[in-house]
Amino acid sequence: MAAMVLTIGTTNGRFASVGTPQKESIGCFVRYSPAVERYCLDYRCPATGPGVPQRAEASPITISVIKVVAKPFVVAHDERRCFRISKPVNFAMNRSPAFGLLLLIGICGIASAAERPNVLVAISDDQSYPHASAYGFEAINTPAFDRVAKAGLLFRNAFTPAPGCSPMRAAFLTGRNIWQLEHAGTHASSFATKYEVYQDRLEANGYFVGYTGKGWGPGNWKISGRTRNPAGNDFSAKKMESPEGISNNDYAANFVEFLQQRPKGQPFSFWYGATEPHRTFKKGIGREHGLDPAQVKVPDFLPDTPEIRDDILDYCFEIQWFDQHLGRMLDALEAAGELENTLVIVTSDNGMAFPRAKANCYEYGIHMPLAVAWPAVASGGRTVDDLVNLIDLTATIYDAASVDPPAETPIAGRSIRNILTSKKEGFVDASRDAVYSGRERHSSSRFNSLGYPQRCLRTPQYLYIHNFRPERWPAGAPQTLNNGKSADTAADLGPMHGGYHDIDACPSLSFLVDRSDDAMLGKFLHWAVDLRPADELFDIRKDPSCLNNLASIPAHAAVKAQLHERLFSYLKQTDDARLTAVDGGDIWETYPRYSSLRWFPTPDWAKEHPDRVPKQPWLESKRPK
Repeated sequence: MAAMVLTIGTTNGRFASVGTPQKESIGCFVRYSPAVERYCLDYRCPATGPGVPQRAEASPITISVIKVVAKPFVVAHDERRCFRISKPVNFAMNRSPAFGLLLLIGICGIASAAERPNVLVAISDDQSYPHASAYGFEAINTPAFDRVAKAGLLFRNAFTPAPGCSPMRAAFLTGRNIWQLEHAGTHASSFATKYEVYQDRLEANGYFVGYTGKGWGPGNWKISGRTRNPAGNDFSAKKMESPEGISNNDYAANFVEFLQQRPKGQPFSFWYGATEPHRTFKKGIGREHGLDPAQVKVPDFLPDTPEIRDDILDYCFEIQWFDQHLGRMLDALEAAGELENTLVIVTSDNGMAFPRAKANCYEYGIHMPLAVAWPAVASGGRTVDDLVNLIDLTATIYDAASVDPPAETPIAGRSIRNILTSKKEGFVDASRDAVYSGRERHSSSRFNSLGYPQRCLRTPQYLYIHNFRPERWPAGAPQTLNNGKSADTAADLGPMHGGYHDIDACPSLSFLVDRSDDAMLGKFLHWAVDLRPADELFDIRKDPSCLNNLASIPAHAAVKAQLHERLFSYLKQTDDARLTAVDGGDIWETYPRYSSLRWFPTPDWAKEHPDRVPKQPWLESKRPK
């Protein structure tokens, strides 16, 4: 049992008096009391039972741990920090004018600021499950992701709160569902300051915070009154030579710079947001670097052709670029002796930028890779099948850092700390039997830049999707007006199949468009862009590519009804305007888009039912005259 000397001294020379039996076994901690603007020494004396703890109060003080046995040890002072002795200790005191209130304590355990974990969140841009070598995807090599999975846990059922980057990042930063975030729940809008982000709250509680690469975005955080990107202070100055189509941000070097600027002894929280594997890719870069197209497993919603395999191979190379920087970051932490007590979270924001994946609530749009390690707490080498939403990781960060989440805008995620500290694998927590996701506007892709509102529920076996406006084109209208540059309804129409802007421009989309009338291959484009029914139901165990909709089959009516009720019940509980608003959630269409706009012809449904066209003052102010 180590001995520690804790000195508590006041700034004005007065000292607290403590009335307690000496050398009793007690539980004690020092905390800041906002009500009286004092630090309080709380303790419980076993001789008096579990009554109200007695307190010693003093004017604002500094707290320093002077010595642990023979090893010097200093804890930085912060008004928001709680220094807690977590187990009963032997307590003796000496009120010395020279040293203030001197406590000689035999420590069983102390959770101080120095022992709070660091946090490293690594988020790739547009990567689907199972595209990492830890999952057995043979076309790719991701040693850093695999290293985290081996040191910690590999999750096989992790899901994004939204299949688009900006709303997902807002949800992750706040721990809330996208439909609880107003403007920030849609793409390229704003991010109200009332929705507190975990980086700000950790910083307020003594953490050094920062990010490199892609934080929250695209969108306009300045117009909301924020003074920096919600992901923290920007560390992106260091650059490097990089292949065509890949950012020249030296992410790992910027992380090292962040570590060098961190005050000594202060825990950190860092957001590594790569822009890879976001489009565009250099065509052929996968082959150039030795990747083998024969090892690519093409999902069933894409045709298995050399062109598609090569496009997936180029995507795999960009994932490996993200992974290389992650590996350098892990090496830097290990060299600094920090890796053991760092909570490392590696995932992606949404699915791969291919037709019928990203910006869709299908499996390849919402199912994410996830590896989590915290060697000081979590036993490694385990694979977990529990259903986890990425906003559960936000709750876990708060939990691990011992920081309270916001009270006025409560988080919706649930901490997975119980899974991390368990020794089990497979299904660990029986209560984790469903996750929820959804989307609103993605790009400017249809009449009046309206969104395509979807909400979904995923269970271990089924994926149920509800499309709230099935009359709208899911991937974008087939044609634009004057290539999207004119709002004149008499303007020339652009080329057929030229308006699918919810699908990133890419060789795979071009391949499908060029073969839209092909007897064998035409179906693949139609699966991605055709109108969809209000309800979709898929048996994921049999149909992970989500091609066989069971929603209208009588044999599955009971399952559909049950999942529909469960989804809608959760949406009402979490106050989703798509269910709770009288107008069916048209407020979503009133949130401005700050990225570029395109213009499309008026669809038949809007001509026949003009009352169903939402009012959008922000859009009218931008309409070309």
